[in-house]
Amino acid sequence: MASLHIFSSSTLHPETAIYHRFSLNPLAKIPSLSPKLSQNRIKPLRAAVSQTDAAAKPAAQETPFNHCFSKPSDGFLYCEEVKVKDVMEVVERRPFYLYSKRQITRNVQAYKEALVGLDSVIGYAIKANNNLKILEHLRALGCGAVLVSGNELRLALQAGFDPTKCIFNGNGKLLEDLVLAAQEGVFVNVDSEFDLDNIIKAAKMAGKKVNVLLRINPDVDPQVHPYVATGNKNSKFGIRNEKLQWFLDAVKAHPDELKLVGAHCHLGSTITKVDIFRDAAVLMVNYIDIIREQGFEISYLNIGGGLGIDYYHTGAILPTPMDLIDTVRELVLSRNLILIIEPGRSPIANTCCFVNRVTGVKTNGTKNFVVIDGSMAELIRPSLYGAYQHIELTSPPLPEAEVLTFDVVGPVCESADFLGKDRELATPAQGEGLVVHDAGAYCMSMASTYNLKMRPPEYWIEEDGSIKKIRHGETFEDHLRFFKGL
Repeated sequence: MASLHIFSSSTLHPETAIYHRFSLNPLAKIPSLSPKLSQNRIKPLRAAVSQTDAAAKPAAQETPFNHCFSKPSDGFLYCEEVKVKDVMEVVERRPFYLYSKRQITRNVQAYKEALVGLDSVIGYAIKANNNLKILEHLRALGCGAVLVSGNELRLALQAGFDPTKCIFNGNGKLLEDLVLAAQEGVFVNVDSEFDLDNIIKAAKMAGKKVNVLLRINPDVDPQVHPYVATGNKNSKFGIRNEKLQWFLDAVKAHPDELKLVGAHCHLGSTITKVDIFRDAAVLMVNYIDIIREQGFEISYLNIGGGLGIDYYHTGAILPTPMDLIDTVRELVLSRNLILIIEPGRSPIANTCCFVNRVTGVKTNGTKNFVVIDGSMAELIRPSLYGAYQHIELTSPPLPEAEVLTFDVVGPVCESADFLGKDRELATPAQGEGLVVHDAGAYCMSMASTYNLKMRPPEYWIEEDGSIKKIRHGETFEDHLRFFKGL
């Protein structure tokens, strides 16, 4: 085993515009036939209507997938070749996040291999995980960045991302942040009438023309948790397809401020059926055909992100980046487009586990509980979404340990403070390590200081097997700092 070392303008008025209905046949033959218009608004699509069954395709030739966490015959949990138990003994004695740097590289490489033959941008969604060291690594691997706030834009610039490979999303972008985006030359997605108005103002203030994409709500049902569905008609995101003409006319009216370069959609997160990406892409290329007919030089199709992962650790065969790209490859090539994808979860989620210590075991007569030092404050997905994340102990159980069904809970004063319910575990000893897997995405980035639980440190295992701290844990003194001098 490797030795362990730690290194340390004019306002736009939609009510005065002429509205046109853009309703397209989602099952038009692709790529040769032009889009067909109908009198009725397009109905929501579900994956079942797709002409392409990704699961029926032969397996693509890819680099073999090697997961960074394993538990071999000795019963200990490893991250790459390093025992998690050994990591616990040399880092701060508190909950922490532990990543594999090599796994991040492998995940990005899977996307790069899938995109061979296409002009493309891998726009990593910073909201999934905003650790600066991880962002610098993703940038070095060739990724761009997808931003949903001004501070994420500032962080992307700090991490050295190429602004021309950055995309600024969001349904409530602030004017001052749009000015920065205009100054830096990032792509901006248009989400609404007032958003377009603010982008025009920002362009004038910055003295720069802004490259924009229209975020069209395709009304496609991604069949995921409603909190992470973003492309159906009830979503707060995007513009309705029947208002597309109004936006095209508004862009034409501001040639000094705006250049329309693409179209964008985003269906949601944790998607496990890639054929819905094709359903959406069929719609989007039809819209692009119409936009091009009006004289716009559209170069980019942004299909968003959203691939799910095997949170249950059941060995489920889930779509790979190759499966995803293969469903849209023909469409992208047929229109000579540059493809933008926005993965956040799939590059980073399975690279990390959240490491805790067992404080004790208790029962209330009907329920058994493993109480740990971590909580919903550090990892809120189970409490917020009812999300499942695999849980296991870091060391083999004692011979006399009874296997029981437990709720794994933290010390926060909320009944919602659980990391997992009804988990079958060998009864752990006090102080034993317990991990929550697949914690790289939407975990640390959503952590809070509720109950004054300070946000934890983060570490990763380097390529040479050494441990490196990549974020300091917050302290009580950090909290007091916000009140000094008041």
